[in-house]
Amino acid sequence: MGGIAVEQIKKSSVFEGVTPYHWMVVLIASGGWLFDCMDQRIFALAREPALTELLHGNDEGLAKLKSFGGMATGAMILGWATGGIIFGVMSDKFGRVKTMIATLLVYSGFTGLSGYSHSWQEFMIYRFLVGLGVGGMFGAATTLVAESVPPGFRTLALGSLQALSATGNIMGSLISTKIQPGAPEFLFGLSGWRILFFVGILPALLVIPIVFVLREPEPWIKAKEASRRGGITQKQVGSLPDLFRHPRWRYHSIIGMFLGLAGMAGLWGVGFFSPELISTALKGEPQQVVDWVRGNATALQDCGSFFGMFTFTFFAARWGRKPTFLVSFILSLGVTIYVFNNLNSAQDAYWMLPLMGFAQLSVFAGYSIYFPELYPTRLRGTGVGFCYNTVRYLSAPFPWLMGALADWLLLAGYDNPFRLACSIVAFIYVAGIIAILFAPETKGQPLPED
Repeated sequence: MGGIAVEQIKKSSVFEGVTPYHWMVVLIASGGWLFDCMDQRIFALAREPALTELLHGNDEGLAKLKSFGGMATGAMILGWATGGIIFGVMSDKFGRVKTMIATLLVYSGFTGLSGYSHSWQEFMIYRFLVGLGVGGMFGAATTLVAESVPPGFRTLALGSLQALSATGNIMGSLISTKIQPGAPEFLFGLSGWRILFFVGILPALLVIPIVFVLREPEPWIKAKEASRRGGITQKQVGSLPDLFRHPRWRYHSIIGMFLGLAGMAGLWGVGFFSPELISTALKGEPQQVVDWVRGNATALQDCGSFFGMFTFTFFAARWGRKPTFLVSFILSLGVTIYVFNNLNSAQDAYWMLPLMGFAQLSVFAGYSIYFPELYPTRLRGTGVGFCYNTVRYLSAPFPWLMGALADWLLLAGYDNPFRLACSIVAFIYVAGIIAILFAPETKGQPLPED
């Protein structure tokens, strides 16, 4: 039966059996993840001016601004990891659609509250709470799409979901060029970074089409019914321990953990410090100029991400998941080190950051395609949440580590300590290169069941 299923997938057209509803699932799920990523970009651009204002009068804190920036990023990543576990289990137990609604309201609501912060401690707490919603959205959205669309359409649908998330990053960057995060009094006497976070409340409106259009996928409904009737003996729906009881799912989880760690730590520990890299390169320029270049250059970085994720999707469907991951991790390592050591002007930022975005975010298309293919329906949301989000517990120290390492290198008298620190942390991509050598290939295979 397995061989027949594989042959049917191979022979079927990509768009065979795709209905308007399937397109709606992809578009709405992509919207949930897109706005999630818009929040991430808003945070990356507003982080430095927000902490500069909140640490006003704290000379010791201002002297370690990059360390505080790393701590704020780490707080969000810890929330992301926790939300990935909580909402991953929720999506298996209560449904993909209900979980999407809950995560959307959490991340948009606390993004808005971040703009009300009156201390750096309060800012950290809100970022942790935002992370809860951010972590839950990816697992709910990808499992919904994976289980709703025809098998031949699955790779393109999941790759597109991740690629369209770059549009959210681009939106965040372009909004920041209009609402300058570094402006001390942008509107109504409020700083630009506060207004920028208030804009992050608007994605909550996506709840309306989620409620009225989406329905739970058939495989999840069947798995839930089997669980109610006692048809899944000693195998629980949404059970985190079950990821490790069976040797197959345990092996997949370990591989997924290392793949996820490499991409997450590389992006959040290095890649999303591109605004600070631009500030370093443009030191001495007026703040308005720096904000303008940061907004436009990071938008271009996200354009590169968009094309990187679609490129990964194309080659994953053509070559397979393993070789595409391998090339992407090698490219991420080389390009990241090159950019952080050679970006010295606005002109450099406009062509180097798109290259870095292309490389670093390409692997994230792989996560959306590959992780749902590693688990059975009863564990799919939990497994995706584990691979994509739980690794953030391991990734969370990397932004702080980069900032602390930069501070230490500065005290030690090294030239360009920030650039050197980022180059060192970038070697985390080697973990992904090693892990993919031992990973199973899932190209052309049906979604597993047990």
